[in-house]
Amino acid sequence: MGCIMTKHNHINQDEVEDFVKKWKDGVIEIGIAYQENNNFKEVARAFIQRYYAFEIGDVLFKPTYTNDVVFRNNSETALSYFVSGDISEDSGFAIKPWENIKVSNTNFLIEDNLCAVMGILNLKPLNSVNETKIAFTFILVKVDDELKIKVHHSSELN
Repeated sequence: MGCIMTKHNHINQDEVEDFVKKWKDGVIEIGIAYQENNNFKEVARAFIQRYYAFEIGDVLFKPTYTNDVVFRNNSETALSYFVSGDISEDSGFAIKPWENIKVSNTNFLIEDNLCAVMGILNLKPLNSVNETKIAFTFILVKVDDELKIKVHHSSELN
């Protein structure tokens, strides 16, 4: 029972917008699990499995706040970034936690077997009025009829 990467994605913009909405909601859910002292690392593992295509091959992941270990191209280093782990610079992006994440200024490139979306994430931390703005780019593939990230690049905007 292997994963099938569909040659012709037949992806539409609504599907991509829905994916991005669920991805950002998933980040917030990790933070809620952390606040409620639930098993937030397992929530984060499930999030990574659901939204990133590590199980079918290489994924290129350049998170927003990395300097020493810039790229997180496997599920364990991605997990460390989201919830703080073995990499000393990781404070846990998803466990900040974020109260709200709004997506704006999205741009789409959808071709035969390529789908890219880029935009702005406006992140509001819990108990703070200061929003963080992050530019993101996702290259998505369809795996077993589910969109997943093959390339993720994000950086903070000043």
